[in-house]
Amino acid sequence: MKKQLFIWYFGVASATLFGQSAERIPITRATVLAKVVEQNKAIQIAEQDYIGARAELSQSNAIILPTLSVSHSAMVTTNPLMAFGSKLNQEVLTASDFNPALLNDPSQIQNYATNITLEQPLINVDGFYQRQAAKLQMQATKLQWDRSIEYIYLETNKAYMQLQLAHKAVAVMQQAVATAEANKNVAQDNVKAGYMQQADFLSVEIQVNQWKDQLSAAESNLENASDYLGYIINEPSTAVYVPSDSLSIQLAETSSEKLSENRSDVRAMQMASVAYEKMHQSSKMSFLPRLNAFGSYQLYDDQIFSAGADGYLLGAQLSWTIFEGAKRFGKVKQSGATSKKASLEYQQYIAKSQLELNHARRELSDAENRFETAKLAKQQAKEVLRIRSNRFKEGLEKTSDLLQAENQYAQKQLAYYQSMFTYNMAQSTLTFLTKD
Repeated sequence: MKKQLFIWYFGVASATLFGQSAERIPITRATVLAKVVEQNKAIQIAEQDYIGARAELSQSNAIILPTLSVSHSAMVTTNPLMAFGSKLNQEVLTASDFNPALLNDPSQIQNYATNITLEQPLINVDGFYQRQAAKLQMQATKLQWDRSIEYIYLETNKAYMQLQLAHKAVAVMQQAVATAEANKNVAQDNVKAGYMQQADFLSVEIQVNQWKDQLSAAESNLENASDYLGYIINEPSTAVYVPSDSLSIQLAETSSEKLSENRSDVRAMQMASVAYEKMHQSSKMSFLPRLNAFGSYQLYDDQIFSAGADGYLLGAQLSWTIFEGAKRFGKVKQSGATSKKASLEYQQYIAKSQLELNHARRELSDAENRFETAKLAKQQAKEVLRIRSNRFKEGLEKTSDLLQAENQYAQKQLAYYQSMFTYNMAQSTLTFLTKD
């Protein structure tokens, strides 16, 4: 008995030490979540969407803020009208300049003008609605960014638990290989002692090779899970991440049975719907007149960047485009359809989200039942393997029954850990869907 225990422990140690050659990097859940916020590309993309929406809102400030521009122009002319006007602007006209001969055939004159122009919107009703829509769109984008972070948290938690599950699968396969190797040594002794047929021994040897193949596949799945976690935190690596904690049941309380309208993505959809309604109202308000004030200050001289004369102009303009070839009528209909579509999409999103929530609650209930069943099945399979292994060592058990018990125990272990992962994932998904 001591000899068999030594062989079993040696097998486990060998599989652990030599089963995987990749470098192993310890990592905690808290570290993963901290890195994903700083480095995940999806979150960074959502952040840029918000920055773009905020910049679009800044552009809408043109509805209330003035436009200021400065220009400097240089001109040389012998055109009678331009020459006379330039002298007039420069305030250098004399009585001799009214000589008809000079008026009709003036000498070349240089004119340098600096113009400072100010335009101030006063009443642009359609622009006000556009600004309101831009502000709502920015707020909706911020909420979508927040929801993106929450979703990436969910996906990161899933990837972390998949890594835990993959490590558990490797451990189960390592244990199965070690157990099969130990039973193979017992079978080999029985063959030498004449207690076992060579065919039965070959069956045991085949089982060992099968477990080794499954161990190799489990190790590949572990590397895949590690690669995916590295992808999420944007740290690709050829090493294998090792979670600091083992896979275990995570219990959490969920909120009300109904979908919360304060959930960030739901609020984002609602705000986007209202924003489209504002744009529709803006299209309708485009039929109203606009009132804008303007002013300019001019500097003139016959020398560059000089100011021998100056003048100013102040005024206001009321403009009203009454008909624009039915273009605005089409825009109103188009914006109305877009607004209605956004409203319907919001209603559809609410219904779909409630459907997902109901499904998630049933998934959690089913996962809890599967976990309890898998837990009991694992315990029973372990006991069956223990009994059959002891009887096999005494020559009282068929080889086929032992091999079946080994298979059953390994499968029940994997099913147990898979049910644990499924329950945790269902719990995390439900928390994600009920989060305010």
